Amino acid sequence: MALLLFSLRGVPEDEADEVRELLTVQNIDFYETPAGNWGMSMPALWLRNNDELEKAHALLNAYQQQRFITARAQYLQLKQANQHKTLLKAVIEKPMLYCVYLLTIVMVVYASIKLLFELGL
Repeated sequence: MALLLFSLRGVPEDEADEVRELLTVQNIDFYETPAGNWGMSMPALWLRNNDELEKAHALLNAYQQQRFITARAQYLQLKQANQHKTLLKAVIEKPMLYCVYLLTIVMVVYASIKLLFELGL
């Protein structure tokens, strides 16, 4: 019976490629299911052999820990160089987009409050 090893929903393509490569290099027999045409199916990596589950989990845990350490180091390096993304930098970069977002939020809140008072609640 096949066992779910790694869900690919929301996983960046580079991470998915690295996991596929890791499993292939370690000779772990797996197969992949795509999300389908409308994204309704579950994109995932599945193990064919139940006996390889512990080995595969150990490899994935080590890989994900290393990926976390690398990503954290990159973030801290960008933060130290003052090049990391912040909300203020994003607003300055695209002010019209954020004005539209803010206007939409204000309109939704206004309509909600107005409807609430019209119903007498």
